[in-house]
This record gives sequence, structure tokens and C-alpha cells, in this order.
Amino acid sequence: MEEFFKLALLFLSGAIAGFINIMAGGGSTITLPLLIFFGLNSALANGTNRIAVFIQNIAAIISFKQEKFAQFKLSFKLSLCTLPGAIIGAIVAVKIGNELFQKILGFVIIGIMVTILFPRINRASKINSTHDSFNPWLLYPAMLGIGFYGGFIQAGVGFIIMAALLHLMKLDLVRVNMHKVFIVFVFTFPAILIFIVTDNVQWSYALVLSAGNALGGWWSAKVSVKKGEKVIRVVLLIAMLIMALKLLQVF
Repeated sequence: MEEFFKLALLFLSGAIAGFINIMAGGGSTITLPLLIFFGLNSALANGTNRIAVFIQNIAAIISFKQEKFAQFKLSFKLSLCTLPGAIIGAIVAVKIGNELFQKILGFVIIGIMVTILFPRINRASKINSTHDSFNPWLLYPAMLGIGFYGGFIQAGVGFIIMAALLHLMKLDLVRVNMHKVFIVFVFTFPAILIFIVTDNVQWSYALVLSAGNALGGWWSAKVSVKKGEKVIRVVLLIAMLIMALKLLQVF
């Protein structure tokens, strides 16, 4: 009975985390502490959570495609830039802790929140546009760093991806989310392999959590497209504020 309760709680938390992850980011701050509370060490919890994030993003990509919101060629190009960093970050993650890095991230997230609160101009508005204007000398190194952080910690990487695409590519938040889920899907794969090889996945928990994350991610992608940027902005700011306060140990 106790194990059934754990699995049910994992599924529910996964569904909530999946919805938040696709709409904004930071859902792993729900699932990672829960996995650790269930007795998993940090590396094992990290690896178990990665399986759920990977499946969640597959579901979200399918959902965006169903809504005719997809630019796979550009998404894949951006994703490739994250792979070297993700591999290095995952190797580091199984060897060292991240307490100081999390505190730094807390201040970074607050800074990102401030930039998102201000309106932008010259937004790209059409999903079917064939040209995206951006400076590769800024964007590609940023994606490399994002890959490292995603491979290392994962929690909150969605916020950083959204900030990079929002400001460096001048995209609206719906398109940002569409690219984000594909990028996370790609760079999570090599990180998963490293956690699997080092035996840092609890498979029964991972599969149940994945089912919850997939449900939440699939539904969140549909809401993201149908409700538009206003809803995404509200969810994003709330999720970022909560995560920043947690990282800075305010509560």
C-alpha cells in the first residue's frame, strides 16, 4: 500500500511538473526533492528524473506538431549546439554537488524575471516564417552553456533557454516554447545515457514519473498554443519566482 501511494504521488507530481516544464520551466524542483524524499541519493534522483523529462518532451513535441506548430530544422540546429555541453555537464553531475551553483542560479532567475516583465518590440509573429534573424556568435555559445547546465542540473534549464531565445532571437513565447521542448529533448538523450551507464536510474519510479510528465507535457503544449503568450508569461513568472526563492533558501 505504501509503495502504491508513492507511485500515485509520483504520477501526480509528474503531471504537474510536466505541465509547468513545457509552459515555463522549473518542474524538476517538484519531482527531484520528492525522489530524494523517497530515499534516492542526488545522482540517482537526478538520473531518474531525466527519463521523465525526456519522455515528457517527446509528448510535447508530438502535441506541438498536432497543433501545426513546428520548425524542426531550426530546432535541431539549435539543439546540436547544446550537445557537447550536455555531455560534459552530465559527467560532472555524477561526480560533484551543486549547492553553490543553485544559489547563483537563483539570482540569475530573478534577473531573467525582470527582463521578461518589460515589453519587447519587433517580435516575430508568424510560425511559418522562413527566416529567423539572430547573431550566431552570441546564440551558439549561449546554447553550449545551456547544454552544460542542462546536463549538469536540469532543474530550471527551461528558464535559461527561454531567456536566450526570447532576447537573442526575438521570438514570441509560444515559438520559444516550441523550440525549447525540442532542444531539451535532444540534449537530454546523451545525459540519460551517462546516468544509465553509471547505474543512476531507478526504473520503476522513472517509468511512473514519465507517464505523469508525458501527460502534463502533452496537455501543456496544447494550452500554450491555444491560450498564447499572455498565459505563458503569467505561468512563467510565477514558476520562476517560486524556484528563485527555493534556490535562495527563502523557504
